[in-house]
Amino acid sequence: MSNKSEKIVSDLLALADIKLQGDRPWDIQVKNDSFYSRVLSSGSMDLGESYMDAWWEAKDLAEFFNRLLSADLDEIVRQNKQLVFDLIKFRLFNRQSKKIAKQNSEHHYNIGNELYKNMLDKRMVYTCGYWAQAENLDQAQEDKLDLVCRKIGLKSGDKVMDIGSGWGSFAKFAAEKYGATVIGYNVSSEQVKLSRELCQGLPVEFKLQDYREANEKVDHIVSLGMIEHVGYKNYREYMKIAARCLRDNGLFLLQTIGSNKSVTCTDPWINKYIFPNGMLPSIKQLSTAIEGLFVVEDWHSFGVYYDRTLLAWHDNFVRNWHKIKNDYDDRFFRMWQYYLLVSAGSFRSCKNRLWQIVLSKHGVRGGYQSIR
Repeated sequence: MSNKSEKIVSDLLALADIKLQGDRPWDIQVKNDSFYSRVLSSGSMDLGESYMDAWWEAKDLAEFFNRLLSADLDEIVRQNKQLVFDLIKFRLFNRQSKKIAKQNSEHHYNIGNELYKNMLDKRMVYTCGYWAQAENLDQAQEDKLDLVCRKIGLKSGDKVMDIGSGWGSFAKFAAEKYGATVIGYNVSSEQVKLSRELCQGLPVEFKLQDYREANEKVDHIVSLGMIEHVGYKNYREYMKIAARCLRDNGLFLLQTIGSNKSVTCTDPWINKYIFPNGMLPSIKQLSTAIEGLFVVEDWHSFGVYYDRTLLAWHDNFVRNWHKIKNDYDDRFFRMWQYYLLVSAGSFRSCKNRLWQIVLSKHGVRGGYQSIR
């Protein structure tokens, strides 16, 4: 290889058992020779943007990222003096890119309800499904919602606060199946609008308000996939608000994607295109925020199910693309594929985790019985 940047990329990918122009599903096919210098100049940002521009392909993108992430290339590079020398010039692992201007959840959730209707299950649950017994996405999400209700001991007449609330999937399930009253807090106008339509006639209320405005007392609190948008500087306040609103004998179930390490920023490509200012909490960050406010009753890890959930969403997205493609362009299609499949690879490689945490204010007398 005469091209220096191509040689560096080839050597790095080889550490993850990935070949340039290889014939295995996880090997990549480079379509534009400028790809090599581009990806070396700014790492993950240009890796994603060059995929959006159709500069490279991989038949199994999720497995490509599983291998890339599992290889711990940044650690390997630090131990290889020649690679360090080469990469200093090209800044592959640059962590000093410019911060993206502050954006809110509407960047992600207001891009069109039809997209999510055609990607998600029938209840429009946009968090990890529970596949222990399920054979399809609809059942996996029903089982997850039921698992949440059982973990908090939900019963008829209970009042539950849903921080984040999505398209009302939990609220609708809890009201229909358990006879609960639910109040949801959400800052996405499109989600709230559809939630109100889907839950019409049920004892459910959705407020287009920030969670920090919540001040009512409830029997239980549920938050599914919301704290990833809160940011590490706000974890403690988030927990204080939950403690303020939860009755003394109630339970708080928190479901979140988690990071193996404490971080204060996210991947630059994800930050720019998918979740502006999103951040994955670590066990240390969560425990620090929880301490003195709640007692941890149960910590359930099932990130392996997020890989399968994301692949199901991807299959739905591709299969139904013809229904929504007039509202988007081809670059969006590739961006969304990339987002879903790189996420699947991150869970397959165990770099990302998925936790359901049950919290009480003073401990459950007689002990909490873990439910799986």
